[in-house]
Amino acid sequence: MTENDLLYTLALQHVPNIGDITAKKLIAHCGSAQAVFREKQQNLLKIDGVGQVILNSLFKPHHLNEAEKEIEFIYANEIKVSFFEDDDYPDKLKHCVDGPILLFESGQINLKKQHIISIVGTRKITTSGVAFCEELVERLAPYNPIIVSGFAYGTDITAHKAAIKNDLQTVACLAHGLNQVYPKVHKKYMVDMEKNGGFITDFWSNSIFDRNNFLKRNRVIAGLSEATIVIESAEKGGSLVTADIANSYNRDVFAVPGRITDSQSIGCNNLIKQQRAHMLTTPLDVPYILNWELENFKKPAIQKQLFVELDPSEKSIYSYLKDNQKQLLDVIALECRLPIFKVAGILLNMELKGVVRPLPGKLFEVI
Repeated sequence: MTENDLLYTLALQHVPNIGDITAKKLIAHCGSAQAVFREKQQNLLKIDGVGQVILNSLFKPHHLNEAEKEIEFIYANEIKVSFFEDDDYPDKLKHCVDGPILLFESGQINLKKQHIISIVGTRKITTSGVAFCEELVERLAPYNPIIVSGFAYGTDITAHKAAIKNDLQTVACLAHGLNQVYPKVHKKYMVDMEKNGGFITDFWSNSIFDRNNFLKRNRVIAGLSEATIVIESAEKGGSLVTADIANSYNRDVFAVPGRITDSQSIGCNNLIKQQRAHMLTTPLDVPYILNWELENFKKPAIQKQLFVELDPSEKSIYSYLKDNQKQLLDVIALECRLPIFKVAGILLNMELKGVVRPLPGKLFEVI
């Protein structure tokens, strides 16, 4: 967008009581943000959601003055700006009625033609939660997904670090402008984040830091992604809000179940019980339910061999499938006396080696 378009769009965004939904209505009615400021008031009053309170503030000159200051920050810091009607605006977010009219980005973010999943959860993540999150990202790596989260303590930073470790693009959605870092202790991850993705927000550099911003930020986390995964959550929490928003966008939601006595599993168990999330017991549930095709995405080049080297666990599973033909993942784990989450990873490795293949219904067979 041109600097003039950016100026007036920022000014429109700065007007109190004009949210993203109303701003989109105004731009659609008038043709552009600049045209909104030139339209007659009686015509603007015909737009649903526009009343005299908004008009009393709309034409005050300080909105343009503040927009000019923000443009200076954007240019000085080489911030990328995406307008909701532009081609470079995230595709999935375009379908969200309350998606931001402007997004500000830093780093090397590329959201086009790739699978995108959000991973969220409690800031007080348990050891087992960390292990499952890391296992999840590692096992999904061959599908080359983009990992989205909120850069907060606990689950968020675990997901970002796991993505970086597995050479995946990862995007942090912030609840503040790109001029600050929260929490400050995560500043040490910024360089790696921007090399492997980056940061995205719809907040200005002069936005007041407010905890309510985190709830507003959650719509971007949910809207960017085709699915939201909740690793752990107490009975109440921001990750449950993100899951609700994802459901409202008709996106898939996954939740990792836990023991009914674990406080950090209550939220996930409730999501599953209320049928607001798929139960996620193995990383392979994600590509299966989302219908991802492995061959269309990044995976190691495998040269076909007459004799494939298998480790003891792989040999055990291979022998069992060879004798029993196609079988369910849960049955394989039971018969081979291995944990389900380990079997899921082993089967993925065997698939990459070309010795087994997945079938509909979580079935597997030898090739």
